Amino acid sequence: MTSQMARRLGPTSNISSNNTSVQSTLIKYAYKEGGSDKGIDFPKLLVDIKVTSIKQPQSSSPFNSARQKIFGLDYSLLVFVYEKTDDAEERAAKLNILHAIFVDKTRTDDYQTTSGIRRILENNGNEDDLIAFLQERMLPVDDIQASEIAQELLRRPPEIGYLTISNAHRWRLQYNRVIKLAGSVDGLVRVR
Repeated sequence: MTSQMARRLGPTSNISSNNTSVQSTLIKYAYKEGGSDKGIDFPKLLVDIKVTSIKQPQSSSPFNSARQKIFGLDYSLLVFVYEKTDDAEERAAKLNILHAIFVDKTRTDDYQTTSGIRRILENNGNEDDLIAFLQERMLPVDDIQASEIAQELLRRPPEIGYLTISNAHRWRLQYNRVIKLAGSVDGLVRVR
């Protein structure tokens, strides 16, 4: 066992350094620290955790490219939706986790954008139709980028995404549709 793993496990660990099975498991699942300041919470697993109130189920996410609104984030989401009740007498609050939903990265694109693109393609739309749609959606792309995206969409239509993504300096991700459809759509797994 490496000294780094021993430090991670702490001094009370009873794991023998001769136990290679345990060692390989520990190495396989060694945690690489993530966090919002580093982009996502579990970078090796490509999973970010989002915790949001049922009153307004949304969060922010780093903006990398306008393509994310069409082709999805580069990682999956684990979304926890809670309800908070305050107890003034006890001077405490109670958090009740109402939903825990895994959103596969293939479903992290914007619902209105991807469903609109698919309707255009199903109606024999061409590059000009797609560019006009991207401009109507006010995607932050220039003419060259819009043309490149349109050409890619003609070759590879996007999966329908289930987030609502608002344009801003950071993406604003909204989860109402995910909460409603979790468990009934591939890529949206209701954990709780």
